[in-house]
Amino acid sequence: MITQTIRYELANGIATITFDEQGSPVNTMCLQWQDDLGAVTAQLVTDRAQIKGIALASAKSTFFAGADLKGVMRSTEADGPRVFGEIERMKKHFRTIETLGVPVVSCLNGAALGGGWEVALLGHHRVAVNNPKISFGLPEITLGLIPGAGGITKMTRMLGLMAAQPYILESKLFGPEEAFKLGLVHELVASPEELMPKALAYIEAAQGKPEACTHVWDRKDYKMPGGTPSNPKIAGLLSVAPAVLKQKTRGLYPAPEAALAAMVEGAMVDFDTAMRVESRYLAGLMTGNVARNMINTFFFNMNAIKGGQSRPKDVAKYQPKKVGILGAGMMGSGIAYAQATRGIATVLKDVSLEAAEKGKGYTARLTQKRVDKGQMSAEKQQGILNLITPTASAAGLKGCDLIIEAVFEQRELKAMVTKEAEPMLAEGGFFASNTSTLPISGLAQASAKPAKFVGIHFFSPVDKMKLVEIIRGKGTDDETIARAYDYVQALGKLPIVVNDSRGFYTSRTFGTFVMEGAAMLGEGIPAPVIENAAMQAGMPVGPLAVLDETALSLSVHVLEQTRLDFQKEGRQYVATPGETLVEQMVKQHRRPGRAGGGGFYDYPEGGKKHLWPQLQALYEKPGVEWNLQDVKDRLLYRQAVETARCLAEGVLTSVHDGNIGSIFGIGFPAWTGGALQFIYGQGIEAFEARCAALAARHGSGFILADAVKAALRQHQPQY
Repeated sequence: MITQTIRYELANGIATITFDEQGSPVNTMCLQWQDDLGAVTAQLVTDRAQIKGIALASAKSTFFAGADLKGVMRSTEADGPRVFGEIERMKKHFRTIETLGVPVVSCLNGAALGGGWEVALLGHHRVAVNNPKISFGLPEITLGLIPGAGGITKMTRMLGLMAAQPYILESKLFGPEEAFKLGLVHELVASPEELMPKALAYIEAAQGKPEACTHVWDRKDYKMPGGTPSNPKIAGLLSVAPAVLKQKTRGLYPAPEAALAAMVEGAMVDFDTAMRVESRYLAGLMTGNVARNMINTFFFNMNAIKGGQSRPKDVAKYQPKKVGILGAGMMGSGIAYAQATRGIATVLKDVSLEAAEKGKGYTARLTQKRVDKGQMSAEKQQGILNLITPTASAAGLKGCDLIIEAVFEQRELKAMVTKEAEPMLAEGGFFASNTSTLPISGLAQASAKPAKFVGIHFFSPVDKMKLVEIIRGKGTDDETIARAYDYVQALGKLPIVVNDSRGFYTSRTFGTFVMEGAAMLGEGIPAPVIENAAMQAGMPVGPLAVLDETALSLSVHVLEQTRLDFQKEGRQYVATPGETLVEQMVKQHRRPGRAGGGGFYDYPEGGKKHLWPQLQALYEKPGVEWNLQDVKDRLLYRQAVETARCLAEGVLTSVHDGNIGSIFGIGFPAWTGGALQFIYGQGIEAFEARCAALAARHGSGFILADAVKAALRQHQPQY
C-alpha cells in the first residue's frame, strides 16, 4: 500500500511503515499525511492476525519534522472545534497502533522534533543512530504552541512531572546519547543500516511477552516517577510553579502556561483523558494570535534569513579567511572574539600595541570562563587566541580579504582610518564600517572603491547578540552584499540587509522607542510607570534604562552630528521632545549615563540601581492624566510605525528582515512576532485605527502616510 506520504509493506509478519512525503525534503503532519495515517491504521487493523510487529521508518535524511505550520497560519479562532477534531483524530490512530498488541519499534535515522518526536514515541522500543548532530525533542513552546500529539502526556508519564519540565516548558533538545541515558531511546547503533536488524531482533524477542507490546503507562503496576500532584512534596513545588512561570512570561506567552496546566491536569487523570486535555489546550493555542505571530517569525522568517532570501543571487559563496579590525575597543574586541571562535584569522589594530593587546585580552577572558567551567580545553583556547594578531601598524593588515572599521562614531576619524587601511586589502577584498548611525554612502566617499564599501553593523555585546545589520550604500555592488552576508553567517549570526539611511533600520527604530519614553517623562508621566509599562508590554528593559546603558551623551552626540549634517544641506533639524529632554539631562543636569556616573538612574557602589530621585521634582506633573494601556501602546506602536515607514521608504525591502531585525536587534517583544507581524497579526485596519487615535493625542510620530499604508498592504504575507 503506497500513499502520497506513507508506504506500508507487510512481509514475513513485519509491517513496515515508511514515512515518505512526496515533493518534500522532510516528513510533516500535513492534512494529506493525517488522511494517509488513517488509511494505514485501518490496514493494520485488517492485517492484525498476520502481524508479528511494526517498524516505523523514514525515507528522508531526518526521521520526522513535525506539524504543518502553514496550516496553523491559516487558522482562526472560529476553527477551534475543527482543529480539536483533527488533533483527536490523529491521536486516535496513534492509540490504535500502539495498543494493537504487537511490538512497535521506531527506527530513528535522523532528527525527530516536535510532532516528529511524538511520532517516535509511538514505538514501544526506540532505536537511534548515535550521531551527535541528531536532535530530538519538543521545541513547540518556542513557536507559541505546545506538544499536543501526546508529547506532554507521554513525556510526563515517562520522566515524571518535575524531570519532564525542562523538555516541555523550556523546549530543551537532546541528542541520542542523552535520550539513551533518560530511557527515551532504548538502543543506539552506529549507522542507519543497523536500525532495521535491531528492530527485527526486538520484535522476534518480544513474541509472547505482553509487556514488550505495551507502554509503561498502560501497565497495571504503573506509577508516575516522582509522584503525582497529590504527593505532598510535588504539590509544594507545583504551588509556586505558576508564579515562577508568570514572572518569566509576564503573562504575554500563553503556551508555557498551557503546557504546565496540561502536565499537571493530565497527571491527575487516566491516560486517555490526559490526551484529550492536551488536545484542548493545543487547539486553543493553534487558533490564537500569539502562536501565529511566533510561527511566522521564528519559523518562516528565520528560515528566510538562514536560506539567504535577502542575499543577492548568482554570487559565488564566500568564505572569509583573514579579516582585519580597526579599533580594539568594546566593539572591535567583540568582533575579534566572534571571528576567532569561528576559526577566522583576525588582525586587531589600534593606535598602540598595548591597546590592541588589551582588545585581544577580551577573548582571553571570555574563553577562560569556558575553560574554568570545563566547556573548553586549554588547547582549544590557545588555538583561538593564536588566531588574533594585535598590531599598531596598518602594514599588519596586508592581505586581509575584509577589513572592518570599528572606531568612534566620528565621520572624520572614520575617513582617516579608511584611507589608511583600505590599500592593505588583498586583491578583490572589501571594506566595511561598523557604524550604527552614520550613512554608509557618506562614509564611502573616503573609499577608493565605493562599490566594495558596505556597512556591517554589529550589536553590543557582540558575543551575545545574534543580529548583524548589513547596510547597502548607494554604490555598494551585489557581490559585496553577498560576501558580507556569507561573512555574517560564517560567524553563526543572523544577517539582515537594509538600504542606506540615517540610523538605517535598527538604530532609527530603536531611537523612536527610547525617545518616546523620554518624551513621556517630559510630559509629566512618572518614570516608574514608563519603565514598568515597557516591561509589561514585553520589552526586555525600559527606555530610560536603555538610554543610560547606551549613554545619553552618545544620543546627544548623534543629535549634534545630525544637526551639522542638516546644516550642510541647508536645512534645519528640529529635535523631538524626547531628544530635547535627553539633551537637558546631559548639558544642564550633567547626567551622561551609566558609564559617566549616572543618568536617569543612580548606580550606588555595591547597591542596586534606582531611578534618580530628582526626576520626580524635575519632570513629574501630579495633575497629568495617563493610561497604562496608552503608555504601553505608545512604546510598541511608535516602533511599529517607524518600521512601516522604513518599509515604505525602501530602507527595509522585506518583512522577514523587519521582524527578525526588530526582535534580535532592538528587543521588540517576541510574542508579537516582530514589528511588522505586530501590525499584520492584529490586522492592518485595526492598526491604522489605533495609530490615528494615538496621533490625535500624542503627535506626528504615529501618523501613517498613504505611502506607508500602501506598503503594508503590498508586503502583507500570504499563507
